[in-house]
Amino acid sequence: MNERSFDEYHLSDEIKRALDVLKYENPTEVQIEVIPRALENQDLVVKSQTGSGKTASFGIPICENIEWEEKKPQALILTPTRELAAQVREDITNIGRFKRIKAMAVYGKEPFSKQREELKQKTHVVVGTPGRVIDHIERETLVLDNIKYLIIDEADEMLNMGFINKVETILKELPTNRVTMVFSATLPKDVETLCHKYMIEPKNIEIASTGITTDTIEHGLFEVREEGKIPLLKDITVVENPDSCIIFCNTKEHVNTVYNELEESGYSCEKLHGGLEQESRFAVMDGFKMGNFRYLIATDVAARGIDIDNVSLIINYDIPMEKESYVHRTGRTGRAGKEGKALTFETPHDGKYLKAIERYIGFEIPTVEAPKRHEVIKGQAAFDEKISGRRVVRNNKTARINQDILKLHFSGGKKKKIRAVDLVGTIANIPGVTAEDIGIITIQDSLSYVDILNGKGSVVLQAMETTTIKGKKLKVTPAIK
Repeated sequence: MNERSFDEYHLSDEIKRALDVLKYENPTEVQIEVIPRALENQDLVVKSQTGSGKTASFGIPICENIEWEEKKPQALILTPTRELAAQVREDITNIGRFKRIKAMAVYGKEPFSKQREELKQKTHVVVGTPGRVIDHIERETLVLDNIKYLIIDEADEMLNMGFINKVETILKELPTNRVTMVFSATLPKDVETLCHKYMIEPKNIEIASTGITTDTIEHGLFEVREEGKIPLLKDITVVENPDSCIIFCNTKEHVNTVYNELEESGYSCEKLHGGLEQESRFAVMDGFKMGNFRYLIATDVAARGIDIDNVSLIINYDIPMEKESYVHRTGRTGRAGKEGKALTFETPHDGKYLKAIERYIGFEIPTVEAPKRHEVIKGQAAFDEKISGRRVVRNNKTARINQDILKLHFSGGKKKKIRAVDLVGTIANIPGVTAEDIGIITIQDSLSYVDILNGKGSVVLQAMETTTIKGKKLKVTPAIK
């Protein structure tokens, strides 16, 4: 298959630059289908797996088509959970970074007054949960007059969580000449009905995958009694020794139990469930993205809103009671074309849930044997070595584009007659970079350091691969802290 390129969409330089920095190299299947149609303002109903790149598929066209000068919101994105709202806002901000697109998230458990004040400022995109969006509409703090785009993300989950009536309430308040796009991993009847009622000749896009889960995920099932789960979990983590792993439980009590057991055993881990304060939940999510710990024990609250491309192992400590949850949980791995593994614990009481899941995904999850004692012993040394080290995150998009200051090391200094003015002149000539983006310059005999501000470091670094200073090609690398 010929690899496609984002260049064929004729995007503005600002958006292309952000995609370069974010390392969006080739569009995914859903992006190939959605982006050109969204750029032409078509109504779309998109059935696509979690982890398929769908946020960028609507985020890129929205950021491209938004008029920067307009003060009132031009796009409204509805998500079922606070975590997903925060994640989507972050993605939109990253894509629109160099166009200076302002996106904000509105959701419950955060002061209304804080959001009201932020909405008074110029805001291009509002991402929110249905309940809080309705609050802002009713109190007239969210002005909908200029909304050109409505995105309903994870529509099936909106239905599961009982939000579909709230979504309909919002739809009735919006300008009728808007563009509407609905994204869902599955398309229940109620969602389809809603689409046809409020959309204009929507184009249906279905991204095929082998069955309902992506073919980059290896599935396995362990038969175990409840009291045997913790020992089995420890054995599996030793043998698999994942770089990063999410362990899903059905209740916060189970999350706490597993967390306490693993923490006592020296695992680098954190927990996430609905009983935690929102601030704590976001701090845990950010910590996991940054690689501060290796194991996240969570309820389904985390199955939406974690966008990390290198979670290598998912363990369903408790089998999910909702068949759709299996898809959303396991979709945290095998993302962006990488391979992942999803392992599920089945107790003697879980048969009906397992059957429902297998019918839904279209295949039987193969039963696998528990690790043998000798396998655990063999893997223990490598496990102990990895557990003591910090996880390396190679693809934290936000850290990459948002880095405020990056100190760059230039392989030339006074001996090569390099002066501060030469460095400033060269760097300020890079598209999108100005003299204001250049901080402290230190020139030594055979090397120089330049602080690049305002998140422009990666742009400068990339440009310097092909740029000379006073006709000299210098090696430019991030300075070692």
